[in-house]
Amino acid sequence: MEPGFLYGISVGPGDPELLTVKAAKILGSCLHIFVPKSREGVENAVAAIIRDYLRSDAELHPIGFPTTVDRSDRHSGWEEPARRIAEVLETGQDACFLLRGDILLYSTYPHLLRALQRRIPTLKVLTIPGIPPFCAAAALVNFPLGRGTETVTVVPARDDLEGVRRAVAQGGAVILINIGLRLGGILDILENAGVFGRAVFVANAGLHNQYVEKDLSRLRGLDAETGRHSTILIQGKPEDFT
Repeated sequence: MEPGFLYGISVGPGDPELLTVKAAKILGSCLHIFVPKSREGVENAVAAIIRDYLRSDAELHPIGFPTTVDRSDRHSGWEEPARRIAEVLETGQDACFLLRGDILLYSTYPHLLRALQRRIPTLKVLTIPGIPPFCAAAALVNFPLGRGTETVTVVPARDDLEGVRRAVAQGGAVILINIGLRLGGILDILENAGVFGRAVFVANAGLHNQYVEKDLSRLRGLDAETGRHSTILIQGKPEDFT
């Protein structure tokens, strides 16, 4: 039996209206929808975004992701999610795998895809791009993502914040993503670099709990959760783009 098609679908920053037309059409025809498992269960952020686009009999399958940073463990950790999706594909049925933002931008999707291709070498895949959250944040505050020949650096703010420090020091526009619980350390770096006046913080762009702050000093002392699903945009100096 020919395996079904795997659709890797980007669902955008969170606003259901920012889902692409192509993604909506595929979701409306697919029976098996795989979404990241959250602490809240099936009704997580991704499920909420796409709920109105699903067919009435669609089956929502929450799957867990490996969280360890150890490479060997992470490799083996993808075998179970891949097995669950492969079980559907091997019956000849199609399956959709969904992630927020763009599914190929600093995401877990490539790990899953490789694990599935090991199981099904003839796997047929169609990946649908989407709007990254930092693009939604930039549109919200009319922040130009690159002016003239200015460089634009996107930095995932992982536990090692040295990459943030280097990006800010090298000039040009800087986009900080995956801030999470590291907001306090990032604020220290930005304040020491003297870029508070050129930066804006956006959390949950386009959603009901959207939060925009152009005075980053006001973020001091806020709950650590403030950094989740957030972006910091930093303009380059005028000489960086003339």
